[in-house]
Amino acid sequence: MALPGVASGAAADQDQVVARRAVFLDRDGVINRAIVRDGKPYAPRSLAELEILPGVAEALERLRAAGFLTVIVTNQPDVGAGKLPRVTLDAMHAELRQRLAIDDVRVCPHTEADGCACRKPKPGMLLDAARELGIDPGQSYMVGDRWRDVAAAQAADCTALFIDYGYLEKGPDKPYLAVKSLPEAAALILSTPTSRPMGKS
Repeated sequence: MALPGVASGAAADQDQVVARRAVFLDRDGVINRAIVRDGKPYAPRSLAELEILPGVAEALERLRAAGFLTVIVTNQPDVGAGKLPRVTLDAMHAELRQRLAIDDVRVCPHTEADGCACRKPKPGMLLDAARELGIDPGQSYMVGDRWRDVAAAQAADCTALFIDYGYLEKGPDKPYLAVKSLPEAAALILSTPTSRPMGKS
């Protein structure tokens, strides 16, 4: 099944793919509750720990109904570090896809030491998704709860929305828009004229 607004078949062969707007989403702390220990957020390591945050399902439905692609872009270094089996991670994402209006899930399984191009704050996951799904980054958004998300958005030319939980870690650099939750971020996005994302001139 083709993603909303992405041409397929003959239309795609005729280069009629229309650039789409997307909302890129960090996972932990945005879609599901992060596990906070000593002021720092951690990813769940089992389906039992995967708790979807209040209002997320409705927010994603509203974004999709407005024509946005919804794409999770998540660092999951526990996979690369051998702390989380890939099969468990895939089961979590299958659960999210089943319960939520999610069009795609992009994962960086690497640790910092791997020096990959996909681990946020690098924009690799966003740019790869944009190229493969026909997304215009400059007309798109990224919602995250850590400085890495904001930096990746800025590097990809997306508008960044930052959910500030007050974690005991480095904060993001401007520009970004501060929000309290994904539902609040969705409301801001949906209230913005389509011709110019927030924070863009």
